[in-house]
Amino acid sequence: MSADQFTAGRPIVFRDALVLTMDDAHDVLPHGDVLVVGDRIAEVGSALTVPDGAVEIDASGGILMPGMIDTHRHMWQTAMRGYGADWTLTQYFVWYYLEYGNHFRPQDIYAGNALSAIDALDSGVTTTVDWSHGLRTIEHAEAALQSLRDSAGRFVFAPGNIFGAPWEWSASADFQSFVRANDTGSDMLRFQLAFDVTGDPAFPERTAFEVARELGLPVTTHAGVWGATNDDGIRLMHENGFMTPDTVYVHAATLSTDSYQRIAATGGSVSLSTESEQSCGQGYPPSWVLREHGIPMSLSVDTSVWFSSDLFTAMRSTLGADRSWEHVKAHEKGETVTHSHLRAEQVVDWATRGGAKALGLDDLVGSIEKGKKADLVLLKNDGSPSMFPILNPYGHVALQAGRADVHTVVVDGKVAKHEGTLVGDDLARIRSQAEETVEYLRSTLGDDVWQAGMNPEIPETKVLDNPYMYTEFRTDATHTAI
Repeated sequence: MSADQFTAGRPIVFRDALVLTMDDAHDVLPHGDVLVVGDRIAEVGSALTVPDGAVEIDASGGILMPGMIDTHRHMWQTAMRGYGADWTLTQYFVWYYLEYGNHFRPQDIYAGNALSAIDALDSGVTTTVDWSHGLRTIEHAEAALQSLRDSAGRFVFAPGNIFGAPWEWSASADFQSFVRANDTGSDMLRFQLAFDVTGDPAFPERTAFEVARELGLPVTTHAGVWGATNDDGIRLMHENGFMTPDTVYVHAATLSTDSYQRIAATGGSVSLSTESEQSCGQGYPPSWVLREHGIPMSLSVDTSVWFSSDLFTAMRSTLGADRSWEHVKAHEKGETVTHSHLRAEQVVDWATRGGAKALGLDDLVGSIEKGKKADLVLLKNDGSPSMFPILNPYGHVALQAGRADVHTVVVDGKVAKHEGTLVGDDLARIRSQAEETVEYLRSTLGDDVWQAGMNPEIPETKVLDNPYMYTEFRTDATHTAI
């Protein structure tokens, strides 16, 4: 079927799919139809009667699921994909925070975001949080935002600035005017505020929280990151009344029981970036302890400077990390795990409905239900042996399927990918922009520095105690195991 069939306003019906609704009951329809009219899901059922002229997509042999939701992705870094494959978290801090991140121009922010946006759609991610912490100027912020508007995806824009103090940039009249002018409440573009809390007892981040409250924005923050953010930050947030149900804590990998209890009690959620936590050193992926405290979870990519940029890998790595921890702890006690506590169904939920709930979008997306926005992903690949037989649909999504099996992606009722090919995006233009960014950075830094940057040396600086160059606060709490 040609992409030309999908003209504006023409209804679409998926026929004979295995439908994972991800509704409250997690209903599964073995031979389900889903009708899309306008930007909404009009009907869910079997052998649906559809309007004349509806485009029919044969979904037999495939899995139809809600669009996946990534709750933490540094989109601006995507033109550097794979560059830091062998980095530690400290080397990431050195390269981006301390030495070279401030070389990125507004057009480089745009290029990274544009590439990341189509990368997400290609892998079935329909909603992405742009954790945009490279915005040194309003011009950088405008470029980041424009790239999102130019994409077919749904986004939550979370502006931030690792090169400046949150209590300064958030309080500036220019920044607040920028947010007020652009945060229009659109279903396709919401806002968060992105900054971290160092644990400085003076709590200078109070100003940024107050700005977020005044602007009506949720806060997303890297918490429980070894060597950067710790229990003191959580305690300060809690004691000052800034832990709320819409706060998203990213990683949360090295926190105490007290901190997890504070998050649970205030109703916040955690964005797991399991590949990142496994590789970088934030701490062991904490899904196991979050489960124990009943803390809601969602999944995220983090940055493709290192890692995969799809939530199939995130689901897979999260299952592996949680189960590995469970086995190791049991073996230490001479015991054997006979039943896995974390199930494939749960990580599929975290990749869809969990993300919607974390972002306050559960009334719009995250499940296939009548009246919700039509953000849908069809996994179907008749040319691949990986798509049959489908016996356990949740297990198939989490452990068998991949980006190549994403047949059709619909966002807000519009087709963004069909028959394995992106629709409407100028891939050649985006490739050219990304290549121009790489060439600019390489020529600016010089070949020797560029090559050395893939394995940067650690300078004699406070980065081991505190990567945030905008503050003199430091702690050596991570120098001795607790």
